Amino acid sequence: MDFKDYYSILGISKTASDADIKKAYRKLARKHHPDLNPGDKAAEARFKEVNEANEVLGDPDKRRKYDELGANWRAYEQGPPPGQPGGWPPGGARTGGGGASYRTMTPEEMQDLFGDGEPFSDFFQTFFGGGSEGGRRPRTTSRPRRGRDVESVVDLTLEEAFSGTTRRISIKQDGHARTVDVRIPAGVKDGARVRAAGEGEAAPQGGAAGDLFLVVRLLPHPRFERRGQDIHTRVAVPVTTAVLGGEVQVHTLSGSSLRLKVPELTGSGRVFRLRNHGMPTVGHPDQRGDLYAAVDIRMPTSLNPEMREHYEALKRLETAPA
Repeated sequence: MDFKDYYSILGISKTASDADIKKAYRKLARKHHPDLNPGDKAAEARFKEVNEANEVLGDPDKRRKYDELGANWRAYEQGPPPGQPGGWPPGGARTGGGGASYRTMTPEEMQDLFGDGEPFSDFFQTFFGGGSEGGRRPRTTSRPRRGRDVESVVDLTLEEAFSGTTRRISIKQDGHARTVDVRIPAGVKDGARVRAAGEGEAAPQGGAAGDLFLVVRLLPHPRFERRGQDIHTRVAVPVTTAVLGGEVQVHTLSGSSLRLKVPELTGSGRVFRLRNHGMPTVGHPDQRGDLYAAVDIRMPTSLNPEMREHYEALKRLETAPA
């Protein structure tokens, strides 16, 4: 059994205040939380360590006992049973004191999250588990394990991501299959994970079902490109409109068209911004990015005699001496 340096785990000094402990714990818990690091065993182990360190240092009684152990922790491990002279009182550091403790995850919550029979280390159980000989608490009876999470990749067109859509997913387990309809919200981004709670694999022995996660993969579009919440496209402008000015139609992802006023002498590549016609924000469909339209000068594909005559007249004007 290895000694646990809880101060080092939280990255704080032994003189840290309660506020320092709370701040350090929250920062590390957010960083290593399994919801933000799916499938990362190293992050999972780190999260457990951080939670255990906060369980001890965030409780005044446990912290006092831990500080008194110091370098002599092995002597305490070999010491008299709890309740006898020289031993710790029954229940370890759970007795006495009245200071408020804080934590975001109880041992039971940790068990639900990771499926462990006991989420804390042997070191913690020896000195802070309480209730049994040597200060060790009996291992908690394992709760029924959750069913496994299921993850599937779904391909979406940009139009589907713009308006939202539904995907029907088939879940197979033990030779049986069932289908689940998952609503994908408008504005979803490439790589986003859409969660359908409780729609993963069923758990054995009455445990809670796992979750279903759909990983979004956006397909390339021939006319539009998504950049964050903005959409970029190109609009064809006849050379006469670019020179003299006028209006052109700009298509949008919703299928509608917008009228774009093109000023005279507009050059190729000039970009126009059409506000609030980009991608919606997930959960806030009224909050949208912008649509950016870059000008492509469209040259005529053929010239009839009258058109040629006018272009030649224009050429003579351009080359005439000032």
